[in-house]
Parts: sequence; structure tokens; C-alpha cells
Amino acid sequence: MPNIASILKAEISRVARKEVRAEIETLKKASVAHRASIAELRRQMSALEKEIRRVAKGATRTTAAADPVNEETTDTKRRFSASRLATHRSKLGLSAASYGQLVGVSGQTIYHWEQGKARPRATQLENLAAVRGLGAREIAQRLSEK
Repeated sequence: MPNIASILKAEISRVARKEVRAEIETLKKASVAHRASIAELRRQMSALEKEIRRVAKGATRTTAAADPVNEETTDTKRRFSASRLATHRSKLGLSAASYGQLVGVSGQTIYHWEQGKARPRATQLENLAAVRGLGAREIAQRLSEK
């Protein structure tokens, strides 16, 4: 005759495994649902961030156009040519550092502009145009002042 205690113990462990399996199954389903909702929220957040960047970019353009102070600078569109900058600088016989001092930037920035690695901003384009309008004596005078 089998030992009743061992049979009872085996039956209790079988029922316990069955109950734990059922509980784990519901937890797994809930976990899958939560992961899916998290992924959807991340996609929505990414789309909203893109929309915010797009709107912010458009807002800066419209505020720059609506700002009366900037209207004067945006009326005259300035073009930039790296080779013309290099030619003008060499024609004046100035180093990049000296030319940058006139424009209000570093000599390294002038090198980057001449090599086409970077482009000047609108305010810097205005400064470049002002320097192009100066004569050699005025440039020498400004450099001696600084």
C-alpha cells in the first residue's frame, strides 16, 4: 500500500504548479499588453517631437520675417562665395586672423568659410559686406584700433 503522505504531497505540488501556471499566464498577457502600449506611446512621442521641431523651425522663420528689426537685413539677400572671400582677403594681404578680427569672428572661422566647410550666418554676412565696402586705409585704421 502506497504511503498516503507521499501521494498527498505529490497531489498538492501538482495542484500548486497548475495554479502558478495559470497566474503566470495572466501576468504574461498583461506584460505583453503593457509592452505594446509602451511601444505605441514611444511612437506617438517621437511623432510629436518631430512635429514640435517642424513647428519651431517654421516659427523662427516667421518671427524673423515679422520682426521689423530683421526686415532691413532680410530685404537685401546676401550671397556668399568662399572663393571671393579668399580672393578679397589675399588682395588686401591680410591673415585670416586679421580678417576675422574685422568681421568679428576667429581666424579659424575664416579658414572654414574659405574652404567651404562652413557658411556664415546672416549677421556675419552683413559684417562681411561691410568689410568688403572698406578701403585698404580704413581697414588698416580699424586693425590698428583693435
